[in-house]
Amino acid sequence: MNTHDLSEWSHDHVFDKSNETAERSTKLVMWITVVMMAVEILAGWAFNSMSLLADGWHMSSHALAIGLSAMAYVTARTYAHDPRFAFGTWKIEVLAGFTSALCLVGVAVAMVIGSLERLISPQAIAYPEAIAVGVLGLLVNIVCAVILGKAHHHDHHEHAHQDQAHPHDHSPHHDHHHGHHHSHHHDLNLASAYLHVVADAFTSVLAIVALLGGWFYGWSWLDPVMGIVGAVLVALWAKNLVIDTGKVLLDREMDHPVVDEIRDVVQADGQTQVADLHVWRVGKKAYACAMSLVTRDAALTPSQVRDRLRIHEEIIHSTIEIHQRP
Repeated sequence: MNTHDLSEWSHDHVFDKSNETAERSTKLVMWITVVMMAVEILAGWAFNSMSLLADGWHMSSHALAIGLSAMAYVTARTYAHDPRFAFGTWKIEVLAGFTSALCLVGVAVAMVIGSLERLISPQAIAYPEAIAVGVLGLLVNIVCAVILGKAHHHDHHEHAHQDQAHPHDHSPHHDHHHGHHHSHHHDLNLASAYLHVVADAFTSVLAIVALLGGWFYGWSWLDPVMGIVGAVLVALWAKNLVIDTGKVLLDREMDHPVVDEIRDVVQADGQTQVADLHVWRVGKKAYACAMSLVTRDAALTPSQVRDRLRIHEEIIHSTIEIHQRP
């Protein structure tokens, strides 16, 4: 048989298209962060300022993490049609988000250690210089947050427009109709880059407040205390990102509402039961499933089951096994 004869029943495995806006935005933010990092490190070395050096090296961890996010977009796009990836390359982006979240945990730990050292052994602080550094860092992070925020909104509106305008055909025999939507889907890789920028901006605000308190009221202890407070909040944000990305990487989403929806629509005829069901995510808004059914309907076929699943457009790949009940 000529392999071209199979095209009617086959489809590609690009379940989530590349996010070009997010890719451009993360690259831009990465370079802005790298430039700011270099300026602070060089200025700290030139002016013998420990505060500038410390903030510069701290920013290097964010530059590394954001660079990882940008590289993930490039890699996922480059290998999108590589047949070695059974369900596409989208999880490369999720893996980058997971790694980035771990970097945030490392930043939080470093902040706690540095703050405790300052509490135990207080050091003189050049308040005007340190405040200037904090304000400059805050402004840079606000610019970066705006850039990434626009990328997030562009992605959200683009998906909303597609949902309204297109039937989302992913294969010749899967003409998905609009069904239930789950609005919490978002770009986890972009979210990780955005979280790094927001976390850095937030810690800059805490640092500026602490430095002002130390400068005007002599509360030198406020700087390390704010450092610990910021570290705890950053760790909590990182924890949420680790959980979100970890669930996708480990395919731990059988508690997602779409799983019950699949059961309901397949069992709606009253003659069919789902004996075994596996559902996992292969894109931001795309799921694959494999199921084993037991039915009294002797005429039931996998194609008919797929017809029932078409109401849920997020189910873009299904493997169906049917057993006849005597």
